[in-house]
Amino acid sequence: MKIFFIVLFFAAIVMIAILISMSVMSKNWNAPGLIDKKLTRCPDKPNCVCSEYKDDVKHYVEPIFIPDNMSNAEEILKIIITDMGGKIVSEKDKYIAVVFTSSIFKFADDLELRFDTDNGVIHIRSAARVGYSDMGVNKKRVETLKKLFAGRIDSNRN
Repeated sequence: MKIFFIVLFFAAIVMIAILISMSVMSKNWNAPGLIDKKLTRCPDKPNCVCSEYKDDVKHYVEPIFIPDNMSNAEEILKIIITDMGGKIVSEKDKYIAVVFTSSIFKFADDLELRFDTDNGVIHIRSAARVGYSDMGVNKKRVETLKKLFAGRIDSNRN
């Protein structure tokens, strides 16, 4: 029985060391950015969602729809993202890159927005930088962002 607890203790130490090293690795990467003026496709892992590619059913989420007469969508989204705990790290040509950091092991996740004003939508990509599964965190983050944005639109109409 004593050997079991010793093995369990060392296994826990190894697991914590792996998680810490993954956290450090995640901080050394950047958001993938745009490729051919579109958000990057999600890898074949469940830790990413993206509105850019409808054919990728496993990762697809609806984009944010911009009301016809709304000119301040970008500013509203930046406020919401900051309130959600995101840190805007890059802004250029209708593109915003944001980093969210988890509270326990400080894993970095990327949220990217591409403003497609011609079609009245904001495309979203949210992905974990390391690991395989994110337990649905990125999808939940996107849904929260969309819900908060819709709430701001509704409150501005009233």
